[in-house]
Amino acid sequence: MAHVLLIEDDVSVRDGMELVLRRHGYDVATAATGEDALALLADPAGAAVELAVLDLMLPGIDGFEVCRRLRASGSTVPVIMLTARGDDTDIVRGLEAGADDYVVKPVTAPVLEARIRAALRRAEPTQAARGEDHAGLVIDRAGLTVAKRGTPIALPPTELRLLLELSASPAHVFSREQLLGSVWEHGFLGDSRLVDAAVGRLRAKIEDIPARPRYIQTVRGFGYRFGPV
Repeated sequence: MAHVLLIEDDVSVRDGMELVLRRHGYDVATAATGEDALALLADPAGAAVELAVLDLMLPGIDGFEVCRRLRASGSTVPVIMLTARGDDTDIVRGLEAGADDYVVKPVTAPVLEARIRAALRRAEPTQAARGEDHAGLVIDRAGLTVAKRGTPIALPPTELRLLLELSASPAHVFSREQLLGSVWEHGFLGDSRLVDAAVGRLRAKIEDIPARPRYIQTVRGFGYRFGPV
């Protein structure tokens, strides 16, 4: 039974979503503010949280800042953000802050539960393989760790899955649609912004100069491929 943290200030929305998640077998903790959520996650009990569902529009510390602080602290907890319909700017900001996925409110129970299941699967161990050294970037598929020149790099599950997918076939060009299907499991209902934002976050962590990427290269008009060059 996965432990989910639901961060939503609207009581009726929070209660409804909590009921839905519990009916689907999740253990649910709730927080009404960003401050409460960060305090819970910083507490030893917060180690049990396996995924956070985060509303962007919170009183006090908003969802963007909650996500930024989580990632700055080294937390790799998957984050699914809740956003209002049509707020494309908020979606991009949330993804850049470190969210793994998003759903638009009002969200139906099947959609929310499917996104949670997909995010939790991304956090599961992958097939074991030996460590791979890609010009100083060492990817250990068995231990699910990444290090650059001996320095460990903490990656949230979505970014790790994306790196594993790309690096499994060096020089192969993946379209955004292919990556959405294999990493996010969205199929034709996905959003290419998820891929672009995750690539941007990943480059910021593994590249010497993110604006001139060596490991994850853009193939204009097609998608991405893994180097290094």
